[in-house]
Amino acid sequence: MQLVIVESPAKAKTIEKYLGSDYRVLASYGHVRDLPPKDGSVNPDDGFAMEWENYADKAKQLKAIADLAKGADRLILATDPDREGEAISWHVQEVLAKRRALPKAVERVTFNAITKQAVTDAMKAPRALDTDLIDAYRARRALDYLVGFTLSPVLWRKLPGAKSAGRVQSVALRLIVEREREIETFVAQEYWSVTAALEHDGTPFTARLSQWEGKKLDRLSIGNESDAMRAKADVEAGRFTVQSVETRPATRNPPPPFTTSTLQQEAARKLGFSADHTMRIAQQLYEDGAITYMRTDGVQMDGSAISAARGAIANRYDGSYVPDKPRQYQAKAKNAQEAHEAIRPTDFGKDRVGSGDHARLYDLVWKRALASQMASARMERTTIEFADGTGRHVLRATGQVVLFPGYLALYEEGQDDSQDEDARRLPRMREGDAPAKKGVEAEQHFTQPLPRYSEASLVKRMEELGIGRPSTYASIIKTLKDRAYVRVEKNRFFAEESGRLVTAFLERFFPRYVGYDYTAELEEELDDVSGGRAQWQAVLESFWRDFKPRTAEVMEQKPSEVTAALDTFLAPYLFPDKADGSDPRACPACQAGSLALRGGRFGAFIACSNYPECKYTRRFAQGGDAAESTGPEMLGKDPETGLEVERKSGRFGPYIQLGEGKDAKRASIPKDIGELDLEMALKLLSLPRTIGQHPETGQDITAAIGRYGPYLAHAGKYARLTSTADVFETGMNAAVVKLAEAAAGGGRPQRGAAREPLKVLGAHPRTEAELKLMEGRYGPYVTDGTTNATLPKTITPEQLTLEEAAQLIDARAAMAPAGKKKAPAKKKTAAKADGDKPAAKTAAKKPAAKKAPAKKPAAKKATA
Repeated sequence: MQLVIVESPAKAKTIEKYLGSDYRVLASYGHVRDLPPKDGSVNPDDGFAMEWENYADKAKQLKAIADLAKGADRLILATDPDREGEAISWHVQEVLAKRRALPKAVERVTFNAITKQAVTDAMKAPRALDTDLIDAYRARRALDYLVGFTLSPVLWRKLPGAKSAGRVQSVALRLIVEREREIETFVAQEYWSVTAALEHDGTPFTARLSQWEGKKLDRLSIGNESDAMRAKADVEAGRFTVQSVETRPATRNPPPPFTTSTLQQEAARKLGFSADHTMRIAQQLYEDGAITYMRTDGVQMDGSAISAARGAIANRYDGSYVPDKPRQYQAKAKNAQEAHEAIRPTDFGKDRVGSGDHARLYDLVWKRALASQMASARMERTTIEFADGTGRHVLRATGQVVLFPGYLALYEEGQDDSQDEDARRLPRMREGDAPAKKGVEAEQHFTQPLPRYSEASLVKRMEELGIGRPSTYASIIKTLKDRAYVRVEKNRFFAEESGRLVTAFLERFFPRYVGYDYTAELEEELDDVSGGRAQWQAVLESFWRDFKPRTAEVMEQKPSEVTAALDTFLAPYLFPDKADGSDPRACPACQAGSLALRGGRFGAFIACSNYPECKYTRRFAQGGDAAESTGPEMLGKDPETGLEVERKSGRFGPYIQLGEGKDAKRASIPKDIGELDLEMALKLLSLPRTIGQHPETGQDITAAIGRYGPYLAHAGKYARLTSTADVFETGMNAAVVKLAEAAAGGGRPQRGAAREPLKVLGAHPRTEAELKLMEGRYGPYVTDGTTNATLPKTITPEQLTLEEAAQLIDARAAMAPAGKKKAPAKKKTAAKADGDKPAAKTAAKKPAAKKAPAKKPAAKKATA
C-alpha cells in the first residue's frame, strides 16, 4: 500500500479517483503544527532552534495518518507546490518520524494542476524534499515570530491600546496611514476648464480650450472665475475652423495571464471580492481541477496550454485573432514563486465551471488566460485642433477608433482610479472644416488628493515595493481589519486612530523595520534562502543582532518619555502652522495653555497644559484644527450637589460626567435622545430609575440603559424597552405586562425560541440557502440556518449586502474544526459495516472508551 498526503479532503477525493487501488490518499487539513504562542519557541542563542507543537484539533487526523503510514510501503508527500506546501510535507514527515511511523521510502511529488494527466505524470517523477524551500519557510516563520513576540510587548507597555505589530503587517499599515495623512494635509487648488460642444456631419463631440490669448494652457492655468468667464466669452465669440488633424496608429497588447497578485487586484475591481475571498474561491477551483495552482508569481503558460489556448481562439474567432507566433511573457517579480506557471484553466474548452462566485472567478481566469494569447488590438488615435480667426485661441479634441479589436473582443483589464479620455469617437474632418458650435461651458474644479487605497491598489502598491509576497497579501489585509487598525468603507481603507498611533510609534522608534526598502531587502534575502543562495540562520542572525538591542532600548524608556518623543515627531501633523502665524499649540479654550500629546489608559489624546483648570481635549486622530470644539462642553451645574455637568467624548463615544476624579459619575449618551440639555443629562446620570414594587413579589422594578440598550429589571429577570424615552416614561402597569411577556418569551427571545429576522437577504449565491440578518445577544449576525457569522464592526446592519453576508458565512464555515463534523460520520460507517445490531453497538462504544488513554501520550510529548 502507498500512502499519499495532501492538504485538503477535496483535493484528496479528486486525486484518489486518478490513482489505483494500491493508493490511499489522506488530507492533513493544512499545517499540522506550528510554533506555540509563548516565549521561547524560537531560541536565538541556540542557532534559532524552534520548538514545534502539534495542533490540538489535528490529533485525530495525525493518528489516522500515522496508523496507515505504519503499514505503508511508501509515503508520497503531495502537498501544494510552493514554500508552504513544502513546509507541510516536512512537518508531516517530522511528526511521523517522532512516532516511528515513517515508511522507509519517502518521496515528494508536485503538480501544478489537479488533472489525471498532471497527477499521473507527477507520480512518475518523484523527488526528495527541497531543503532550501524548507529553510526559507523556517526563516520566514522565525522572523515573524521574533518580531511579534519581541515588539508586541513593547507596544503593550509603552503604547496603551495597541494590540500587535508584524514584520509585513506594520509596513502595509504604514502605507494606509501615510495616504490618510496626505489626504488630510492636502490643500485643494481651484482651476477652471473651458469646453465647447461641437457638431459635424451629425456627430456631436467636445473640444477643450488648449491655448488662450496665445499661451498654451495646462490644467491649472485658469485659476479663477474671472479669467474663466473671459476665456468662455472669447470662445463664444470666435469662429473656429480645423487647423490640423493628426492621426496616429496605436497598438494595445494583451496583458499576461494572472499571477496571485493580479488575480486579487482584478477580482477586487471587477467582482468586488476581497483578497481573502478571492484566494478561498481560487483554492476550491484548484482542488476541483478547474484551474492551475493559484499561488504564483509566474506569468508563463506551458507549451501544451498555449497550444490549447490558440486552438480555442481559432474555434471561437477567425484566424486573424490568433497571432503568428505564441506570446511569451516575462515575470516582473525578482523571484517568481518557485517558478510556477501562471494561473490558467486546466481545460480551455470549458468556458464555464460551477456557479455563483466560483463561476464568476473562473470566467475571469479563463478570459484573461485566453486573451493573453490573442492578437493585439489596433486603433487609430486622432487629435484635431481648431483655431479662431486670430489664431490666439485654440480648441483641441482627441478621440480613438478601434480598427481591429483583437483581444479586446474578449477581455479588457480593469483600472483602479483612472479613465481613458481619448476613447471618444470623432467625426472625420479635414483642414478648413468649421464645425457647428452648440454651446460653451466654463466649469470650476478643485485638485484632488490621491484616493485612499482599495484592496486592489494596496496589493498593487505592495507588490511594486516588494513588500511581502502575493500569497501572503490576503492574510496581511485580514489581520489589519481584525486588529481594527483600519476600517473599510465603500471598498476603501480608512486608517483608524489605533492604526495611526501604532504607525507613528514604529516610525519614531523603529524606523528601519517599517522602512519600505529594508522590508523589500529582507524579502530578497528570504528569496535567496529559497534559491539556495543564502543560509537561513545567517539571515536571522543579521536581523536579530540589530533588532533585539533596539527593542531593549525602547523598553527601558518611560511611557512619558515615549509620549514626549511622539509629541515632537508628530508636531507637523498634530500642530501644523497656521495661516495667521499664531501659535498652533495655543489652547483654543483657555488661550493660555499649550497643547501637547498625552497618553491615557485607552490611548493617546491632545490636552491642555493647564489641566485641571482647563479641561480641553481632542482625539489624537484629529490633526490640526480639526474639530476644535471636541473639548468638554459645560451643560450646567447639578442643583443638588453644585457639581459641574460636562459632555465629553471618550473611547466608546460621547458621555456625560458629573464631578471629577474617582467619585465622578458618568453615563453614556444614547443615540436616540436628540438634543442633549442639562435636564436630560441629569436624568441619564440618575439611572437606574425605580418604577415601583412588583404587586406580586414586592421587589423593585427598575428601568435602565445597558450595553444592549434600554431594559426593565426585576428579581433577576429582564425585559427590553424600545427607546430611551421608555426608560423614563414606562409606568407600573406597562412594566408588569412587559416583564410577564418577556418571561413567556414575548420580550427578549428565550434560548431555542424562534426569532424574527431583522432582514431576509436572499439566497446564498453558492449554496442557495436563505441568508438572514438576526439580532443576537452579542450583536447582529448572519445565518444560513446551519452556520452563524457575527457581523464585523466595519459593516453596519443597514449596509450589509447579500455578497458580504455570503462571504461571512463561507469564512465562518471554513474555520469550523473538521474533526467535529467527522465524528458522527464515523459512527454511521461502523454501523453499516457490521452485519448485526449488537456488533454495531460494540463498535460504537470502543472508540469512546479509548479517548481518555489517547490523550496521555500527547500530554507527555507536549511536556517533554
